[in-house]
Amino acid sequence: MNSATVGMEEVKFIADVNVEKAIIDCLLANGHNTIWVSDLDCRMVDEKLLEPANREKRILVTNDKDFGELTFRQKRVSAGIILFRVKGQNSRDKVSLLQKLLLAHRNRLKGHFTVVTRKKIRFIPMEEIK
Repeated sequence: MNSATVGMEEVKFIADVNVEKAIIDCLLANGHNTIWVSDLDCRMVDEKLLEPANREKRILVTNDKDFGELTFRQKRVSAGIILFRVKGQNSRDKVSLLQKLLLAHRNRLKGHFTVVTRKKIRFIPMEEIK
């Protein structure tokens, strides 16, 4: 058993092709079961990405705000989504924000569309879309 599963249900992730390798490395280093779409199909479209996310109950990690449209308007449900909205795309900043998110709010990721910025973290319940 690793730090990602001690005392609670395992949280699994699937990371969009636009997610920096440093974020993938952070998730893996912390013992999280993580799939990076770049390792599967670099040309996978967003709608197809939601299929394994839904089937395997994985939290989608992305920099792509189009997933808001797919989630809330088109009702393409996911186990949860983490959307990074960090200007400049600094991967070190994102890794730091991800670590803080996992440490403080890991239990809130499932069932939420989570928007992460430098200044705040916003949790939007996904049950509103069902």
